Amino acid sequence: MPMIRFFSALVLTSMACIALAAGMPGKGVTVQPLQSPIAEESFQTFLVAEALKDLGYEVKPVQEVDYSAGYTAIANGDATFMAVNWDPLHDTMYNNAGGDDKFYRKGDYITGAAQGYLIDKKTAEKHGIDNLEDFNKPEVAALFDNNGDGKADLTGCQAGWGCEAVIEYQLDAFDLRDSITHNQGTYAAIISDTITRFKNGEPIFYYTWTPYWVSGVLVPGKDVIWLEVPYSANPNGTDTALPNGKNYGFAINSERIVANKKWAEENPAAARLFAVMKLPVNDVSAENMLIRKGQDSQEDIMAHTRAWIKSHKKTYNKWLQEARKAAK
Repeated sequence: MPMIRFFSALVLTSMACIALAAGMPGKGVTVQPLQSPIAEESFQTFLVAEALKDLGYEVKPVQEVDYSAGYTAIANGDATFMAVNWDPLHDTMYNNAGGDDKFYRKGDYITGAAQGYLIDKKTAEKHGIDNLEDFNKPEVAALFDNNGDGKADLTGCQAGWGCEAVIEYQLDAFDLRDSITHNQGTYAAIISDTITRFKNGEPIFYYTWTPYWVSGVLVPGKDVIWLEVPYSANPNGTDTALPNGKNYGFAINSERIVANKKWAEENPAAARLFAVMKLPVNDVSAENMLIRKGQDSQEDIMAHTRAWIKSHKKTYNKWLQEARKAAK
């Protein structure tokens, strides 16, 4: 009898270990997440990190790096993943760091991310402005001149983000160098100044993207309008025309999770998780608005992440289930 009890206990222990391994396929594996220094990209990064933790992975604190450095670090195996690969905006950086030979990238994490140029609706309607090429007219450029040099001042894209290359390319393609000054700097600061000018009743001209909080403050269709461009002109040759015939100069992007390819092959549970996670673009914009309202600490953003998980538990658990299946 003692021997039977011993073997029974051994069998039960083995079964428990198998069950634990199935539920925690990442046990003993370390993960190093990266993200850009943009606070509004923390939410989507934290959500991936929390899911990995629930699969048993040991997730280190997120490191902030510029996009280009992030791709290089992941390609070299110095980091594991980044949840903010903008496709196709980041194609040049992605390919320069090794492309599909170095990275695992399956599925679309966030879809429907738009970007482009906007001006205040009041000025647009008063002067009939709806296309970037209208700025070739000196009288139109002068409306958005903030320093008296006769050129329109564009609140532009921060260096290193990828969007600045598109803007610079288009200023040449549309022959707008003598009409527009592309003002760059810390985006949060220059867009805040733009919003202040709007509140003071001044014309504004700026670049922005979604998901981001700006379009919750300057609401397209109500406060501002999107400008079209004369034709597709993009450094990577992307056709930016939409199915409805509109062309805002930037392709509709997806944010995708990109990981070190070798690591993903060795960790099929994580790879499957990266492929199946889907986050609605409007949920990201709503969380970004909380950041805008002052809930911007790492603790605040983690609280937003856990609140989202709690209210979307069925979806979240399905992701984990899919990941665990892949590990068997």
